Amino acid sequence: MKTGLAAKLGKDEQKGKFPYMRPKDAATLLILDRDGGSTRVLMGRRHMGHTFMPGKFVFPGGRVDPADSRIAAAGDYHPVVSEKLSRDLKGPRTAARVRALALAAIRETYEEAGLFIGRKAAADQTLRLGKGFEAFAERGILPDLEPIRFIARAITPPNRSRRFDTRFLAVFADAVADRLESGLGPSGELEDIAWLTLDEAKAMDELPMITRQVLSDLQARLGTDPELKPESSLPFYFYKAGDFQKVML
Repeated sequence: MKTGLAAKLGKDEQKGKFPYMRPKDAATLLILDRDGGSTRVLMGRRHMGHTFMPGKFVFPGGRVDPADSRIAAAGDYHPVVSEKLSRDLKGPRTAARVRALALAAIRETYEEAGLFIGRKAAADQTLRLGKGFEAFAERGILPDLEPIRFIARAITPPNRSRRFDTRFLAVFADAVADRLESGLGPSGELEDIAWLTLDEAKAMDELPMITRQVLSDLQARLGTDPELKPESSLPFYFYKAGDFQKVML
């Protein structure tokens, strides 16, 4: 019987008889609101119609689309963030692929939560951003990578129905340039969207174990590094030799 980290993180997606599949690049975005004294994070419940983790509370995010690598941005990553995101890439190691990680998270945050992460373009600037970012162009908003912080990475173990190499990214709420009045995203993928304190989020039953672990890691880091400095180390969770491993990047 597995104990400790392996038992906790393997609880959500039990091993099955699935052929080997290479993990797909994915990214999720934690939007942190520091107003009011306690840090709150935006989360939503995955629609019950989803095959992967239906009904679970998660951060907005998803897999990287090919078009994400071709989207223009107002600013680039901090150099240290870019370097850490470039480590141990499975497959081609290109700047466009690394940029696509945050752009995917920004796109999914709009689609799922109706929030635009970026900067307003000049009034006389006409934007043509590409697939998935049409709403940004209509509102004159350029996605922005500069405020992005890298806080965790996790790879789904083998023998699962879905596998992702997920980068957990974070921004503070002042990076939100605009939002849909409905308070929801157009995709309908997330329901019951709410701003929760970290303690409230960790206390929910409908929480994937890796999400709970990332929240705990984030809470500990904010205690000593409230600005999430790019130079600070971050956890990388992966499966090796029958057990979950954790290394710091």
